[in-house]
Amino acid sequence: MERFQKKAILADLNKKMVLLSGPRQAGKTTLAKEIGAHFSSSIYLNYDRLEDRKILKQEAWLPTTELLIFDELHKMPKWKNYLKGVYDTKLPSQKILVTGSARLEVFQQVGDSLAGRFFLHRLLPLSPAECLKVGTPFPITRFLERGGFPEPFLAEDPVDSERWRLQYVDSLLRVDVLEFDNIQNLKAIQLLFTLLRERVGSPVSYQSLSEDIGVSPNTVKKYIQILEALYIVFRVTPFSKNIARSLLKEPKIYFFDTGLVVGDSGARFENFIALSLLKHTYAKVDYEAKLYTLHYLSTKERQEVDFALVNNKTVETIIETKYHDTQISPSLRHFHEKYNFKAVQVVESCKREYVDKKIEVLSGKTLTESLFL
Repeated sequence: MERFQKKAILADLNKKMVLLSGPRQAGKTTLAKEIGAHFSSSIYLNYDRLEDRKILKQEAWLPTTELLIFDELHKMPKWKNYLKGVYDTKLPSQKILVTGSARLEVFQQVGDSLAGRFFLHRLLPLSPAECLKVGTPFPITRFLERGGFPEPFLAEDPVDSERWRLQYVDSLLRVDVLEFDNIQNLKAIQLLFTLLRERVGSPVSYQSLSEDIGVSPNTVKKYIQILEALYIVFRVTPFSKNIARSLLKEPKIYFFDTGLVVGDSGARFENFIALSLLKHTYAKVDYEAKLYTLHYLSTKERQEVDFALVNNKTVETIIETKYHDTQISPSLRHFHEKYNFKAVQVVESCKREYVDKKIEVLSGKTLTESLFL
């Protein structure tokens, strides 16, 4: 299945270096090799392979190579300096594509800057909008049951999807986390991972989690940041024009793999909508240079709406998720009437979509297929 972002990456390679980041097994390597096939000569080098590491360190590729594909390069000491040197001294005809299963944009903020030398593309799991754009739509139930990672999503046998997930979780916690940081207490981060799977959609208290796990709140925060940096989870914070104050409030935690959510169908559906909206905001940033972010709304009076799409610090749309209930949420109506926000209530399977005083009630299919990506 072809990825929608392929054409945009090919276009950007003619302008600058491209950084392609995203969760492990989201399809980055497959996409990179497909892009490589568009060039007369390309080389794929993975820093995890000893043979490739030697070639990378010696810059021992042929001068006729049109496309250099570097995978997991962020694991190399001083990788930003290395990459800057390669980019600044490469032949004019050579293109560079760098992929990684960690947030390369986070790494880039620390130390020497690659500013002005790259375009960032973030490849997330498949979504209804992307599948529709490439001409292979799927029902919402497929995403809820299997998540959007290509291998389990496209597997013919549903059992193979679950077998993939067991191996995926084991690899994330035993390999990726340990490689990313020197974790002294692996059992603690494994327990945190388990607890977060059960608390999707609820504001998370670092203090409460620390008491459950037996580590300090700062350690809990650090572990969540590691899970974020590895594209395992993502945080949705309450909206505030005072960004610092927003970050201090309790976030909600969601998973890049909807199939990891433990709980009722409503929790899994909310995670699916959260991921679809996050992919939409990333695409708006990466391809339209618009400052979109994803938040939720909350007041001291416990009025709460699941999501707020924010464009340049201004709320564009507020969205409430319901698995069955088509009756408009009182909190959604409150924020809509008080602030005149565009409001949508999205229901997993909504037989009759309607509008009530400018508040739209839409099916999960209608909303998610209408997003950018």
